Amino acid sequence: MKITISDDREIAAIQDEFNQVFPYLRLEFFSTVHKTGAPSAKKQMKSSAKTLGECRTLQNDGTINITPGMTVGDLENEFGEVYGLGVQVFRKSGKVWLETTLTDSWTLEHQNNQGEELSNIRN
Repeated sequence: MKITISDDREIAAIQDEFNQVFPYLRLEFFSTVHKTGAPSAKKQMKSSAKTLGECRTLQNDGTINITPGMTVGDLENEFGEVYGLGVQVFRKSGKVWLETTLTDSWTLEHQNNQGEELSNIRN
């Protein structure tokens, strides 16, 4: 999947594209870039109605090529280092969404599969 990054794109559009491929993962945008394995403060979460131009510190336009074999950490780092966007991947676990800080070394595919398994467990 290729996601185009430009100032006029809304966060919601990026999230929808990502969610089409990884339905048990969610991509959230924050006002600052975090370090790999570190959490992001909820108060810094950006509204999905904002544009990328309103949220980033580097004004580079381009395309991110996201593959199932890419790690969460690599994806978050590319958004931050290349485009100045603070992003965090969340994984669905039942009815809640968990930050993937402890599993940033997992691939997106593994995270998504784990989210599917955890969401389909019946208590």
